[in-house]
Amino acid sequence: MGLGAEFKEFAMKGNVVDLAVGVVIGASFGKIISSLVADIIMPPLGLAIGGFDFSEFAVRIGTDPKGMPVLWKYGHFLQTLFEFLIVAVALFVLIKGINKLKRPPPAVAAAPSPTEQLLTQIRDLLAKR
Repeated sequence: MGLGAEFKEFAMKGNVVDLAVGVVIGASFGKIISSLVADIIMPPLGLAIGGFDFSEFAVRIGTDPKGMPVLWKYGHFLQTLFEFLIVAVALFVLIKGINKLKRPPPAVAAAPSPTEQLLTQIRDLLAKR
């Protein structure tokens, strides 16, 4: 079997195609979450703490040889951290829902056989004595 045929067989397996679809959807989901955090959540939060934009929070830690300031941009880190937390919560809820759908219904206990019923009655009568 040639290299091309082996690659075609590998690429057409269900797992590879599923993974590709997951990566594409994940990238799109990541963009949606980034927009949600940057455009919807962070502006009101910044306004609530005094009109600051989180992405602009930075501390000057020095200058480079060209005289440009070197900044420690912790605000961008905070915004990325919020994005991660939102994605993590969304995935948790999604996976919890999927697992709930996958979970088999609780097994119903089988009714005791006539012999077991008789033995239970005998046990109960002996316990009363």
